This record gives sequence, C-alpha cells and structure tokens, in this order.
Amino acid sequence: MPAPQHPDDALHPGRRPFPVLPACDHYAGTEARMRKALRLQSESAHAFDVTLDLEDGAPTGREREHRKLVVDLLRSEENVRRRAGVRIHDPDSPHWRDDLETVVRGAGEVMTHLTVPKVDGVGPLSEVLDALASVRRAVGLEREIPVHVLVETHVAIHDAWDIAALPGLRTLEFGIMDFVSSHHGAVGSEAMESPGQFEHALVRRAKIRQVAAALGHGLVPVHNVTLDVKDPEATRADALRARREFGYLRMWSIHPSQIEPIREAFAPDETEVARAQTVLLEGRAAHWGPISVDGRLYDRASYRYFWNVLRRARMAGATLTPETVEAFFAER
Repeated sequence: MPAPQHPDDALHPGRRPFPVLPACDHYAGTEARMRKALRLQSESAHAFDVTLDLEDGAPTGREREHRKLVVDLLRSEENVRRRAGVRIHDPDSPHWRDDLETVVRGAGEVMTHLTVPKVDGVGPLSEVLDALASVRRAVGLEREIPVHVLVETHVAIHDAWDIAALPGLRTLEFGIMDFVSSHHGAVGSEAMESPGQFEHALVRRAKIRQVAAALGHGLVPVHNVTLDVKDPEATRADALRARREFGYLRMWSIHPSQIEPIREAFAPDETEVARAQTVLLEGRAAHWGPISVDGRLYDRASYRYFWNVLRRARMAGATLTPETVEAFFAER
C-alpha cells in the first residue's frame, strides 16, 4: 500500500492551502521604531511580522529619503528574520508609484509583503497590482510579493468580496480609524475603541463583511489596532474578542507591549492542538478515510479543520509531538 498523502495533497487537491501567518503584524514608521521593531523580532522566541510604514506612521515631507531608509533596512543585517514588509501610500496619493517602484526594485527579493491602504474599490487596487507586476517584470523578479489590502472606506467595504477575489492577495485588513472618520461624525470616536468598535452596528457590519469576504476567498482576515498602548490587557481583550466573536486570525500592533498579548490571544487552544494531533495521525493511518476517536466520527471535513489548527499551532511555536512533526512537517 502506498504511503499516506500529506494533508495539503489529500485534503486540498489542486487548491492553494490557506495562508498561515504569525498572529501579530507590528507596524513601525520612524527610523528609531523601525530599527527597534527589527531588533525585537530578531530577539523574540516567537514569530511576528513587521511592516515598515511609508504612509500614516511615517514622517511627511521626506518621502524619498524614507523610501531609501526602508530599502536599506530590508537589505541590512538588522532584518535577521526576513519577515518584514512595507506599507506604501494609498492609490490616491502622488507617492504610491514611487513607493512601489523603489521598494520592489531595491528589496523585492527580501520583503515578505506589500500593504496597500485605503483601497477604494476594485479599480484602484487593480491599478496597483498591474504596476507591481510591471515592476517585477522589469527587474526580473520571479517570486510573487503577497499583497495585503486595507479596506477602510464605504466603497471598499461594499466591494469587499470583489476586492478579495483579485489575484495575488494574502490578507484583507480593517482600518478602523479611517473607516469611522469617513462617516462625517455620524459615528462617534468611541467606535474607534472598545467596546464601541465591537458593538456599533455600522462597525460590526463592516468587520463581519470584511472577515466573510477574506475567508470566502482564502485570505487571512486581519483586525485593526488597539489605540490604548499603555494597557496590554486592553490589547489582549480586543484580540480575544476579535478572534472569538468575529473570526479574525491576525491583528496589528503599534507598540512593543502589544505584541505578546496579541500572540497569546490568537494562539490555538492547547486542548484543541492535542486533539488535532491525535485525529490527524489516526486519519493519516486510515489514508484519510473516516475514523472514530473516543466515540466521535471524523472525516475529511474534520481533517481540514484540524489541519488548519495544527498549521497555526506550528506557526505560533506550540510544542508538537515528534510523531506529528515527522508525519506532517519534516518533509515540507
């Protein structure tokens, strides 16, 4: 009898596996904060991504110098983990093309992602994607650069499903401050923070639509920032609520104190990880046919669920049994 297939081959034949990313995406836009973010990342026992910001978190009036700094940092020895991407200016800005051209030409082979903010519909994003493809061709860059997209306007939320269907995307992210601000005062500033951000009807509707569109098209839904940078417990509470009530799988950090609470809140439950290992090992032994474990039936739908749990646990640094590692991760 042939060896059992790997879950990616047996459970998702012909389809792209769902992306598994670190739970925290840490944003930094000034030189000191960007260098600190990369240092913290290199010293951390757990994985998190860094986004070097050319947009709202960056100085204004020095766009050219800042682009060069970001490229230099991406290519430097400070970028030890090679898990850093870039947020460019939005498609309505006069700077976005220069941002994209500079960072892709200068560091396209090492940047993990390109984040596009304030996307106001399919048309503007398609223009950015076409420009990205053009620059890649011009410099002979064969690898794809995953695109992370911020939906934070009325049109973007309305068109979220169409936006998420575009090729080359990896995440769909919510920008709460711009979304609330776009309501011309009809939605109060309390909706930028908790509990309002989870309870105001218009914001809830936007988040639900964003998450549904992301998951429906195989993208990672990413939650917005917690504005309170002095209270890590506020970040933890927001992350837990985003994960449990809305289905988010990743969240922004804007202060080093927020990184660990986000990671902990999004980490898979230990009991569920243990069950995932048992079910998947027995399912593999049965060549992915139906099995019974502790009186419960498991089939391919169950295996797909637990395989995502296991992949996220691996990314989060959970301790897995040697048998699990050998069966599912040694060859990949």
